[in-house]
Amino acid sequence: QVQLVESGGGLVHPRGSLKLSCAASGIIVSMYDMGWYRQAPGEQRELVATVTVGGTTNYADSVKGRFTITRDNAKNTVYLQMNSLKPEDTAVYYCRAQRRLSRYWGQGTQVTVSS
Repeated sequence: QVQLVESGGGLVHPRGSLKLSCAASGIIVSMYDMGWYRQAPGEQRELVATVTVGGTTNYADSVKGRFTITRDNAKNTVYLQMNSLKPEDTAVYYCRAQRRLSRYWGQGTQVTVSS
């Protein structure tokens, strides 16, 4: 059974930082394209950052220069380092794993940026 478990969300002030973790079981993250997505209330889920099997990263324009996605193969975990957070980054953040036709999602972790 595949599980993606996100953690690290919470309440942070504007310009603060958070690091999200996505711990995987049932898959080997190095064999999957991994990504972080987010969904704000009333909005569609959107891509935040992805890292391919080959290590290529991709970021939404709104987070470039502020967020960094990394993968720790030894821990079978993917991270999202978020710096200089803004109120508009408030959303539920989801981890996704994809390989060919297989796609898995985590349950999400809430990030709230507010003073």
